[in-house]
Amino acid sequence: MSIKKHRKLRNQDPYLAREKTRYAHPLPSREYILQILKDRGVPLAETELQTLLDIGADEQENFARRLGAMIREGQIFRNRKGAICVMEKLDLIKGKIQGHADGFGFLIPDDGSADLFLSEKEMHKALHGDLVLVREKGIDRRGRREGVIVEILEHANKQIVGRLFIDHGILFVVAENKRVNQDILIPVDHSLNADAGQVVMVEIIQQPNKHTQPIGHIVEILGDYADPGMEIDIALRKHDLPYVFSSEVDSLANKLPTRVLQKNHTDRRDIRHLPLVTIDSETARDFDDAVYCEQHAGGFTLYVAIADVSQYVQPGDAFDREALDRGNSVYFPQRVIPMLPEVLSNELCSLNPNRNRLCMVCEIRFDGHGERLDYAFYPALMRSHARLTYHIVAAMLADPKGEEAGKHAKLFPHLQNINRLFKVLLKARKKRGAIDFETTETQMFFNDQGKIEKIEPVQRNDAHRLIEECMLAANVCAADFLQKHRHSVLYRVHERPVADKLEALRHFLKEVGVQLGGRSKPSAGDYAKTLLKIKDRPDKHLLQTVMLRSLPQAVYSPDNNGHFGLAYEAYAHFTSPIRRYPDLLTHRAIKAVLSGNKYSPGDWHELGRHCSQTERRADEATRDVEAWLKCFFMQDKIGECFEGIISSVTGFGLFVALDEVYVEGLVHISELPSDYFHFDAAQQRLLGERSGKQYRLGDRLSVKLARVDLETSKIDFTLNEPAASGKQNRQSRSVKKSKKKKLQ
Repeated sequence: MSIKKHRKLRNQDPYLAREKTRYAHPLPSREYILQILKDRGVPLAETELQTLLDIGADEQENFARRLGAMIREGQIFRNRKGAICVMEKLDLIKGKIQGHADGFGFLIPDDGSADLFLSEKEMHKALHGDLVLVREKGIDRRGRREGVIVEILEHANKQIVGRLFIDHGILFVVAENKRVNQDILIPVDHSLNADAGQVVMVEIIQQPNKHTQPIGHIVEILGDYADPGMEIDIALRKHDLPYVFSSEVDSLANKLPTRVLQKNHTDRRDIRHLPLVTIDSETARDFDDAVYCEQHAGGFTLYVAIADVSQYVQPGDAFDREALDRGNSVYFPQRVIPMLPEVLSNELCSLNPNRNRLCMVCEIRFDGHGERLDYAFYPALMRSHARLTYHIVAAMLADPKGEEAGKHAKLFPHLQNINRLFKVLLKARKKRGAIDFETTETQMFFNDQGKIEKIEPVQRNDAHRLIEECMLAANVCAADFLQKHRHSVLYRVHERPVADKLEALRHFLKEVGVQLGGRSKPSAGDYAKTLLKIKDRPDKHLLQTVMLRSLPQAVYSPDNNGHFGLAYEAYAHFTSPIRRYPDLLTHRAIKAVLSGNKYSPGDWHELGRHCSQTERRADEATRDVEAWLKCFFMQDKIGECFEGIISSVTGFGLFVALDEVYVEGLVHISELPSDYFHFDAAQQRLLGERSGKQYRLGDRLSVKLARVDLETSKIDFTLNEPAASGKQNRQSRSVKKSKKKKLQ
């Protein structure tokens, strides 16, 4: 083929015009490269492909980069001869590895198909999180799809936190993330003279393969395992949480004014006269929402004022890039990793009392029955008239003539208005059929050494619920506003329960004489009615837990599939832009609509996936920290006996949540009375083959603390015989933190 024909072939790229808008000297598009490879029908050497597409000598380096990117994304593959093949023709499956502490792993395919089992031998080639290509080799003896790792597209682990061990002069680090199941060898001259047992940060300098273990060098010594705050330092690194702001962010922060400037008042409604107040916990430092309510003959007008973070965080600037990377603030016991630097999160954006602040207002009118009549969004200038706490507001509402009500006499009538609105909104919520699970949050109290002194339940009062209803109302308006104006946004989506989980739930409920309405498509109202029916049953904890576990986790997505748990057709997060990136995106979208423009942050689907992932990352990190702290709290209680409730049943034993101390641990199946116990997933129980004895989710047990392992954050119990019968009263307070987050 002549050069002229090659040039003609290259000019036939259907995406050439698009590429010209992106690059001064455009290369053939990815789509066209794939098309050419498919048309040829055989693997091509890179030089052949270069000739075919008339790639000049000055373009070869950039063309190689494009092919490399296509390989990493699994579009093409380079075979053993170096020839380039189309992935979909090779029957290879692209996905991420999920390791297991016992040495094996699984491939989680990108296409959503069933996971593939990876043997311990295969897992020697890669580490947890690596992006790989796998060939399915058949079905293993347990009926699972089994795979062979063909190619590693991208290594996920550049640095790993773990503990240093020395065995016969050989140094190695055991990762804190137990899914990373290979030890990392450390050359002696790369150890920074760390001592055995210390927690260190390792940079991997040689990734594993089928012949060798990973090799690394220590880049940071964090300290000893039991040092105060070490559990958080480990969690930050284990979950790859950004915790240090870049120099660019610091530089930009130093340029911020110390107060709201006069020029920022322009084109904003001045609502400083409205007695808006913030209502938060005693420990809160970032106040991003304030409320005020008027009652009139036709109903109520609610003002929800939210910190206008978008005024200071511009798309693409250093603040924005850092906030996107973090996705959300992370709240550990005694420490917060903020999404935004403190000069914004605690100062300039925070709705601190008696300070001028920029805000976005959602003004909502309700009739006397809590039905929304209309709403409006607008930028405003506000001034919080008080920083109130849930405890203070609850005391005021409970005793209108009491001390707290007297201290805030000018504000109290407005709080009574909010309370009246809350009560009608609560009735509307029940009418709507939103699901409301009874849960208990816990709070840790620490001593001067930073270790837990006690764990106590947080009593939710009407002040908590009052603010929650106000925020829900504003979030629903935000979703409705953007939907009506056909502007993209990240909705907070909570899908219906999937068919197999729903079937298992119905089967379980039927066995205990409970019925869930709605047939194949139950509504949130059907769930709510069932919860109402069981509220006085002794096994309500068991039934509620099983119902909750049948529901999926809420995620962020530009595809509005509604919010099942809250019974909303459309729902978006708007009320917390200081600590959640999706809320900041919602603010920008609303502002764009108000100004007649369009806000385009990029791929909304990718943003949704990223924000959902950072939320899960934060949850996992906080769970790790709390689990370690609870282990430390329990380590001096070996041999003590406790009462508790079975909070989870597995094939290897029972997890028991203790009353009063709010800690969870495992009674291993080998610790149960002499018998063969079989796991019944449908009934959530372990059933004795010979004795017929059963241990069910929600049953009460008396247990003895047998072992606490700080390294694995595991607590083991044995039964304190005689064990309480599963038929006895199963009522108990839950140890788990509030599960409302799963739904909201």
